[in-house]
Amino acid sequence: MILEKRIAVITGAGKGIGEAVAYGLASMGFQTVLIGRKAKDLENVARNILDTGGLSPSTRELDINDTQKMKETVKAIISDYGRIDVLVNNAGIYIDGTLELSEAEFKAMIDTNLIAQFNLTKEIVPLMEKQRMGNIFNIVSRSGKVGFAGSGAYSASKFAILGFSESLYRELTPRGIKVTALCPGWVNTKMAFDAGTPLRAEEMIEPEDLYKTIKWLLEISPAACVKEVIIESKKSIS
Repeated sequence: MILEKRIAVITGAGKGIGEAVAYGLASMGFQTVLIGRKAKDLENVARNILDTGGLSPSTRELDINDTQKMKETVKAIISDYGRIDVLVNNAGIYIDGTLELSEAEFKAMIDTNLIAQFNLTKEIVPLMEKQRMGNIFNIVSRSGKVGFAGSGAYSASKFAILGFSESLYRELTPRGIKVTALCPGWVNTKMAFDAGTPLRAEEMIEPEDLYKTIKWLLEISPAACVKEVIIESKKSIS
């Protein structure tokens, strides 16, 4: 089935992986809906998409932890476009630490990296079920596969979203909705440097590699389903 206009919703779209995915999906002809906490960042991404010939993006300033505003935002997107073909759950935060973290810090990681993703996905899946088609990409992390010293809260949140993603994969695939978790290692973003990556920029995965992976997943045959993709930087393999 060929659609005249496909709609892609990307969270954390103002920078890093989300920005790269937004540019890439726009280049594929998607109408992009950019969600993020900073309107200025979203506007910069939207302007660059327009300047490179993409469809005019829709920007939605939103902290996805604000559940009521998130529900209102999804309702408005559906009202504007009538469908959502792709959801990229990319927004997330990182705080160093494990047992030395306060309960509030630990909870902030779980709230943003898991519960907010759950709430947003819960709002969008019923529409995809009516469409009998859709793709959900959960940007997880290598930390969702391996627990690393000094980042226990982050790993806990990412292990949880990976389990959630796999359950959705098994539940939604028979209904025509593909669900894939992407688990990259160090990605060349500000977050990686803030988290203390030991790698130089040129030794890390590029944000565009995540888009290229999503592009491949969107272009494989309808019968082919991919539960998760692990992407490692060569320097990190031992």
